[in-house]
Amino acid sequence: MSTVRSPLSDEARTTTGEALQAAVVELIDLSLLAKQLHWNVIGHSFRSVHKQLDEVVDFTRTYTDTLAERSVAIGCNPDGQSHTVTTRSPLQGVETGYLPDEKVVRVMTDRLGETSQHMRAHMATTERADPVTQDIFINLIQEVEEQHWMFQAMS
Repeated sequence: MSTVRSPLSDEARTTTGEALQAAVVELIDLSLLAKQLHWNVIGHSFRSVHKQLDEVVDFTRTYTDTLAERSVAIGCNPDGQSHTVTTRSPLQGVETGYLPDEKVVRVMTDRLGETSQHMRAHMATTERADPVTQDIFINLIQEVEEQHWMFQAMS
């Protein structure tokens, strides 16, 4: 059995691995939340909100994979299992059933704002530990904040 040797020091690997793991968990949860809302949104703005939610799902799934693979590349093992996401995600869920488009927009605006703050903290944490990972966080934050703006503009 082979293992991946990290190009980082043990301390940098630990710091970076923890930031990556937290981000993977949050992005999985955000993608599931966006899909839940996508299926249940109703109202006059249904179509535009429905389509915008799919954009969130797409970029979160792409970045989840990027962050998880970066984690493995530095010698850490990501954990994206449902139990891990359920117990470690900082995001609050939503009630089930149909939800008015105005509420969906508010929920997504709030969750994207929270995610932006969390990803900015991970960006700061990885600045010295691993600038390569920090660069990934910088690009991710750009996507999160663009979506945050798009949902704010709908309200």
